[in-house]
Formats: sequence, structure tokens, C-alpha cells
Amino acid sequence: MRNLRTVPANETPATAPGHDPIRRQRRGRAAWSNVSGRFECRNVSFFDDGWDSLADVGSLRTRVSEETPRRIITRNTSPDISFDRSINPYRGCEHGCIYCFARPTHAHMGLSPGLDFETRLFAKPNAAELLEAELADPRYVPKTIAIGTNTDAYQPIERQRRIMRAVLEVLHRHNHPVGIVTKSALVLRDLDLLSDMAEKNLVKVAISVTTLDRKLARAMEPRAAAPEKRIEAIGTLSDHGIPTAVMVAPVIPALNDSEIEDILKACAGAGAREAGYILLRLPLEVRDLFREWLTNEMPDRAAHVLSLMRSMRGGREYDATWGRRMRGTGPYAWSIGRRFELAAGRLGLNKRRLRLSAAHFIRPARAGDQLSLFDTPDRDVA
Repeated sequence: MRNLRTVPANETPATAPGHDPIRRQRRGRAAWSNVSGRFECRNVSFFDDGWDSLADVGSLRTRVSEETPRRIITRNTSPDISFDRSINPYRGCEHGCIYCFARPTHAHMGLSPGLDFETRLFAKPNAAELLEAELADPRYVPKTIAIGTNTDAYQPIERQRRIMRAVLEVLHRHNHPVGIVTKSALVLRDLDLLSDMAEKNLVKVAISVTTLDRKLARAMEPRAAAPEKRIEAIGTLSDHGIPTAVMVAPVIPALNDSEIEDILKACAGAGAREAGYILLRLPLEVRDLFREWLTNEMPDRAAHVLSLMRSMRGGREYDATWGRRMRGTGPYAWSIGRRFELAAGRLGLNKRRLRLSAAHFIRPARAGDQLSLFDTPDRDVA
């Protein structure tokens, strides 16, 4: 094709010719390129041959495909996170957060962790059906299911697909505990289910607030809710009796770390009662994508940000070691942690960590099951 150029996989689009056409395509997106994933041996990038063949290149459109997995609950044994199971109704995320640590998963699909991650999405329409079947397994032991820890279940396509709504209806029907993380005000659509579940101590919602600066948020998280909308969502959830938390994540040195106290103050004032933070993580392809974004969006501070990141990662830009990947090491990482703890303490956050209950769990009946007059709910605590 006249306007395509194949380049070695180790040549990034930032240094390859023809970078400008990608810029025209990425309107409303965070990634500056569509570099191939780590499993591909060649990259394909735009190259203008001078015949104006790229003059009419338009913005990338979101495309959604469907996949039908055999199971929907994903298990993990990571020692530094608080849950052992999660659900992801979607693969890829239209919010397009440039720092998203889930981006590398698109490489397993033969797609780019860059623009493909934001525009080539996969929906799991049978998620609720699969969940009901897995909960019905006699060997299943109920514990809190985390949703939104990989890609956001309330991303824009959820308005039409309503897969998260169907999943939540199953959890609600069977009194199963769930912890939700989102940066979308769309979570308020499900207030009816969430408020009912909150009365039985079955739900907690954490809203991710990265910055209070709308311009910075627009650049980093182009299709996520504006910062004030997220804080309003915390207020509305709290007003309806739903336990809420704020996630200051990710904390990026010399970019948004100065806002830690202000974010916690705003969210505590809206009704949040718990808070957490995570240091910026740059695994696999995310490292180059973030560096490219930072160089183009914040050229005056890019070198300083990356230097501070290395100071907190043992001289590297990322350290995946359990226990260190979320917090980092060194004086600067220590100061971030202490500032967070002091601010949270002043605001009365984290005085009590809510533990959700599985005492009311009702196991779904399976075809052929015989009901008993003496059946009682399982009473494990999440």
C-alpha cells in the first residue's frame, strides 16, 4: 500500500517517518502511536509518500467485537492486592488513559497496546449468564468480586451494551459482595441496585481521581468523566448510603503528586470514607507509550518526571517486584506515602476499613437441583 511502511519492531513511531498522520487520527485519544505489541516481529506505520494520499485520513472510530469466554471470574494469587477474583466485562477501554497498566493485554490479541487498546474493544455479552453458572457451582465459596481493576466496566460502550448492569443484577439477586472501581459517572445509573446491596453490606464503590485539573485530565484520560463529575458521583453515592472510597491513582511525580492533599480534601468533603493511592506503573509497552505521550504533551518536564520515576524504581522506569510495584522505593516515594497518610488522617479517612459480607449469599439453583426446606445461605465473610 502506498501510504504504509513496515519498520523493525524496535523502531518506535516517535522516531519513524510519517508520525504526523497518526496525530491527525488520534483526536480524542491519549496514545500518540499504534506501536505493535511485543509478540509481533514487524511494525506497520503511516508514511506520507508526497502524493497527498493521507490528506483525508479521519479520526479513529471505536470498533467493538464480541467474544464468548467459557468463564467470567478471573482468579489471581498476587500477594500485594486485596482480592483474589475479578470480572472484566470488556477487553480494552475507550477511556484511553495513557498510563493504563492493562494496555499490554491487547498484545495477546495481536493488536497494539496503543491506539488499538482505545479503539478496538471486545465485549463479553454472555458475562451475566456465565457468572450465574459459576456461582451455582457447589464448590464455589463466595468472597468479594472486584470489578474495574483492569478495564473500566462503566466505560462509554456500557451505555448501550449494559453488560455491567446485567452482571450487577446477578450479584444483587444472589446477595454476592462486590467492590467496584471506576472513573465514570455512569455508575450512578445503577443506584437502585447499589443502594439495595449497600443495606446488606454487599458493595463498596471506589472512584479514581487522578487530578483536579481538567486540562491535564483531558490529556491523560480523554474519554473519562471530568474530575468534578467524579467528585459529584462520590457525593451522590454517599447520599444514597453506598460506601465510597477515592483512589488517587496513579500518582505521577512532578505531574500530579502536588495535588494529593487537594484531591483527598475534595473527595472527603463529598462523602468518601476510605482512600488509597498507587504509584505510576509502566509495565511492558506502557513504558514507551507513556514516555512518548509525556514528551509530546509535557516537553518542558518530561525529563524531570522520568528521572523521578527512576529514583523510585531502583534506577529503572519500572520495578514489577511484589510489594514495590504499587509504592516504589527511595526518599521521593517515601515522601509521597507520608504525605498521603498525613492528609488522610487529618480528613478522617481510613479510620475504618469496610469488609463486605457474604453472609447473605444465595447460591443459584441449577437445573435438576432439588430444593430443601432446610436450605440456608452460605455464611462466609469476604
